[in-house]
Amino acid sequence: MKGIKLLTLSAFSTVLLSFTPASKKVIVIDAGHGGNDRGVVYSNILEKDITMNIAKEIKKFNENQDQYEVILTRDSDTYPSLSDRTAMINKLNPEMVISLHVNGSPQKESPQQGTEIYVQNTEDSKQLAKKISEKFDVRKVEERNLHILRETKAPAVLVELGFINNTKDREYMTSEKGQKEIAKKFTEIISEYPIK
Repeated sequence: MKGIKLLTLSAFSTVLLSFTPASKKVIVIDAGHGGNDRGVVYSNILEKDITMNIAKEIKKFNENQDQYEVILTRDSDTYPSLSDRTAMINKLNPEMVISLHVNGSPQKESPQQGTEIYVQNTEDSKQLAKKISEKFDVRKVEERNLHILRETKAPAVLVELGFINNTKDREYMTSEKGQKEIAKKFTEIISEYPIK
């Protein structure tokens, strides 16, 4: 009987939470690539899977708070076009957008390692990049004329989480522990970012 009561309460809470108040802020996590667009590939390891897994972990970590709602541009192996993504983002008018990607280079084993962040030419985007730099081992932060950054009206960053062809980066990004740690860091960044 106790189990049934808990189940009913849980179902009620879920229904209640689905009616997010107007004051609830939106955060968009964009899992790069998807569908036929595999992104960078190493053996049978695909960028599109790494970004999707981490995006889902970020959403999961943020389910039990009521300050903001995390929305994913994709939550399965589909490929929304870049213009579909930015149209959706601009309609949602989020507080911030974090687009997740994985780096790669031509060599079989890359000596390059660590996170790279690409930003818009806006103060808010650069502030968000600064927050990310405090949590990750960041190789560089620079402005780039990329569709997701150029066409998104909200503060946005594109984060290359690591190099798929660097053994240390790859093993970390593909491990359950690594993906949870990365997601937890982004959760901290979201909660620490000045949400107006």
